[in-house]
Amino acid sequence: MRIYTADAFTDGPCSGNPAAVCILDEEIPDRAKQKIASEVNLSETAFLIKKDGVFELRWFTPETEVDLCGHATLASAHILFTLGIIPETEDAVFSTKSGVLTARRKNDLIEMDFPSEDPWQVEVPEDLLMAISSAPLYVGRNRFDYIALYESEKTIRSVVPELGHVRKLDSRGLIITSVSSSCRYDFVSRFFAPNAGIDEDPVTGSAHCCLCPFWGRRLGKKELTGYQASKRGGLVHTRLLEKRVCLSGRVIVTGSFEIDPAS
Repeated sequence: MRIYTADAFTDGPCSGNPAAVCILDEEIPDRAKQKIASEVNLSETAFLIKKDGVFELRWFTPETEVDLCGHATLASAHILFTLGIIPETEDAVFSTKSGVLTARRKNDLIEMDFPSEDPWQVEVPEDLLMAISSAPLYVGRNRFDYIALYESEKTIRSVVPELGHVRKLDSRGLIITSVSSSCRYDFVSRFFAPNAGIDEDPVTGSAHCCLCPFWGRRLGKKELTGYQASKRGGLVHTRLLEKRVCLSGRVIVTGSFEIDPAS
């Protein structure tokens, strides 16, 4: 079994979010997928297998399976296009736990069609206040995560969260965000998901399914550029549709290796 590694949503060397992509010839047990993901030890490992003309796609962190992952989907599409498994003039179609997702070449980017995960406003959880020392201007959540709005990019970049309190939130993770101080981006964000085995994710596509409608309303824009201000950093281009969002980014393949799933 060959596994490819790639940096997704990259903005240059040593940036973006590393993902592993495994294209299966035949199905393997879920416990084997989890074991492989734990061994690879990247934020997500994507497993693909072709069924009824489309690729079934599932994502595993080192600790658990997740229902939606943007960067590993972006990496998967790039690998399928690069290997010629899917012609670059066609869409990559994925069957997932979050419905049918598609990806297509768009100049030097890959654009993905994802569900919009618009947040609703909620009361501020006590553990969020304990996790982040600065008081948020707004707190909302969607089916996955909490999102907290802060006053400045400086706050977002300087936060050192108390992950023990983030872990107590009844969610996959916590998005923190502010308007960008740079004209290159519309907003900045960071994402913490210790409940999924990821203390801080470098660049999170699924978080931008929330950030795109959140900032689209506030800034009155349909097309927005987000920068995820982790140590690696990464760039996500977003486009707001009626009930969907399009996420675009670049991918760099960093390597490949073989693994015996029976070992």
